[in-house]
Amino acid sequence: MAKDKTAYVCSNCGYDSPKWLGKCPSCGQWNTFQEVVIHKEASAKSASVNLVHDALVSTRPVRLRDIEASAEPRIDMHDEELNRVLGGGLVKGSLVLLGGEPGIGKSTLVMQTVLQMPEKRILYVSGEESQRQLKLRADRLQRSSVNDDGCLILCETNLEQIFKHIKEVEPDIVIIDSIQTIYTELVDSSPGNITQVRECAAAILRFAKESHTAVILIGHINKEGTIAGPKILEHIVDTVLQFEGDQHYMYRILRSNKNRFGSTDELGIYEMRQDGLRQVSNPSELLLNQEHEGMSGIAIAGAIEGVRPLLIEVQALVSSAVYGYPQRSATGFDLRRMNMLLAVLEKRVGFKLAQKDVFLNIAGGLRVNDTAIDLAVISAILSSNMDAAIEPGVCMAGEIGLSGEIRPVSRIMQRISEAQKLGFKRFILPKKNMQGLDVTHLQMELVPVRKVEEAFRILFG
Repeated sequence: MAKDKTAYVCSNCGYDSPKWLGKCPSCGQWNTFQEVVIHKEASAKSASVNLVHDALVSTRPVRLRDIEASAEPRIDMHDEELNRVLGGGLVKGSLVLLGGEPGIGKSTLVMQTVLQMPEKRILYVSGEESQRQLKLRADRLQRSSVNDDGCLILCETNLEQIFKHIKEVEPDIVIIDSIQTIYTELVDSSPGNITQVRECAAAILRFAKESHTAVILIGHINKEGTIAGPKILEHIVDTVLQFEGDQHYMYRILRSNKNRFGSTDELGIYEMRQDGLRQVSNPSELLLNQEHEGMSGIAIAGAIEGVRPLLIEVQALVSSAVYGYPQRSATGFDLRRMNMLLAVLEKRVGFKLAQKDVFLNIAGGLRVNDTAIDLAVISAILSSNMDAAIEPGVCMAGEIGLSGEIRPVSRIMQRISEAQKLGFKRFILPKKNMQGLDVTHLQMELVPVRKVEEAFRILFG
């Protein structure tokens, strides 16, 4: 009988070492090594046994020119936002990983989606909730009568038993909630262990590719905000979706961090309600608070998230520092970039904010990475500092350079069209974006600016 071996595996990248290391030599992370027991018999067995079929499917090399390429058949999820993020629908035989913080609505999103697909046979495997809990959730979503016959519930955590039920049911889509609760008998360790997650994900991937069955895995998030388990989990799957948002706000954002069958630029926006998640077709109207007329420290920015134009409300508060060290706080915006913009204001424009507390917030709980909202950020900060409100009906977009120039931004016509659709009268934009811009059909005033000082003169006189 072969003797078991102990190894240490990095939970971030999967690098293994015969002894414990403080810093991973592969990814450079600290204190990520965990002890795992490797069983010789189990390792040999897992390499030779196929969990789905009785024999492995033999393969052989094929010339590239002999491979027939065609559009991947997709499954309509009856959810425009989810279909957009997936690239047009769920690809048959694909493995999708959906991650998000606890309580953000991952299971709710999946449950309400599968209940809207009566034409498909779906197996929902739950390792965390009982059948009664899932039934109560479906009743709360008020969609339990839509796909009662096609949605099958299985509360099981053993991978071998799950595959037996899959063989009997023959579903079109398999949901596993969550991958961290599933374990295989071929690995002698607790569920959620690095080895267990890796082996289970690899076995599920083989099943998905060989049977052409779409599988959706729900994954937990660790304290660093990344999907728990080895990093190789994200390499194994075809698509990685991130469901994010603030639990104190009603809006949720679905992003695609990786997609082998589509673009990663798409974005889905939902509104959390008592009866589930509602698709937000026009997020700009919901993200704007129309009751800010005459209030200082508020500016409207034309942003692009993925490929969707959004008008967002930037809020700023500037006050005298109570303590010796001024505070800098940003919610929904990069704090380091805000500090850079404050330095530009002080060096290039002459506004002294070194002894002021500065608080910045993106309304609606969104987190925006678009640098085109720089102009709105500094405008809101100066509006609060001077206690002077920005004129209603003004929208803006522009990236701020270190010398105080306003740099051109991409997709300016989409931003302008979105502002015009919502009734804005003036749009402040970088001067270089005016080159080649067709303004014949526009019904709003375009104000090109080259430097920060020009924008401030237009806004505050």
